[in-house]
Amino acid sequence: MQPVITIFIIVFFVLFILLSFVTVQQGSITVITVFGKYRRILEPGLNFKIPFIERVYRRISIQNRSVELEFQAITVDQANVYFKAMLLYAVIDQKEETIKNVAFKFIDDRNLMQALVRTIEGSIRGFVANKKQAEVLSLRGEIVADVKEQIDQTLETWGYHLIDLQLNDITFDEEIIKSMSKVVASNNLKAAAENEGQALLITKTKAAEADGNAIKIAAEAERLAAQLRGQGVALFREEVAKGMTQAAKEMQQANLDTSVILFSMWTEAIKNFAEYGKGNVIFLDGSSEGMQRTMKEMMAMNNLMAPEFNKGKK
Repeated sequence: MQPVITIFIIVFFVLFILLSFVTVQQGSITVITVFGKYRRILEPGLNFKIPFIERVYRRISIQNRSVELEFQAITVDQANVYFKAMLLYAVIDQKEETIKNVAFKFIDDRNLMQALVRTIEGSIRGFVANKKQAEVLSLRGEIVADVKEQIDQTLETWGYHLIDLQLNDITFDEEIIKSMSKVVASNNLKAAAENEGQALLITKTKAAEADGNAIKIAAEAERLAAQLRGQGVALFREEVAKGMTQAAKEMQQANLDTSVILFSMWTEAIKNFAEYGKGNVIFLDGSSEGMQRTMKEMMAMNNLMAPEFNKGKK
């Protein structure tokens, strides 16, 4: 009998020693209760507890957790919006009160997740219900900010805090997507037409400005050319007059008829017409009456010029 008691004591002692040590993994906290009442928490590492009295109630992970959400909301203009989101949350800290909230607020993690997901879905649905379908896509950041503002206080009472909420996908019914695509396409066509019109207006404006400048330049050049031509004609006439005056003086000094000068100029002009006329036709009266009439006209011109010649001679 004595050996059996000894073996029993040894086994009890070994079992007592084995049950006295608790290993807590890094990234988790262990909650200890005594007869169902909270006693203390054990941090990561090797810990000691009283066997058969203290019991490990729950192991709580303090690492970040993520969950994917898929749900539907309805806008104020009765459009269905489908969300796909990723929720990232974690225990606030390792303080005793925080760990007690995490351990005892919910029966298990499944109930926590259900409450968390439904709370976030309800917050997003409430926000979307006051917005129009066309506004939802542009309010992604505002939706996340509104959810965090409403959810953070509730999560703190549970011992958690919301790290991030990402709305990965926001879609609508197929008919709405098609109508939105048509609106975008029509807006793009309108913008393209406006840009094309502006480009055409600029092109035509620049072309008109260039034409106007060209006309101004051409007019200025024509004015300058006309001025130069006039000056050339005036100089030519002046030189001709000087030459004729000098020739007339010399012929009068030699007692010759000055009408010869006019006749010589007339024949020289006919020669130049024929040589440089480039196909132009000149009709001349070659009859004797015509020649006599021409000579009379030249003599009349000579009589008009004679006073000037005699004046110069004096």
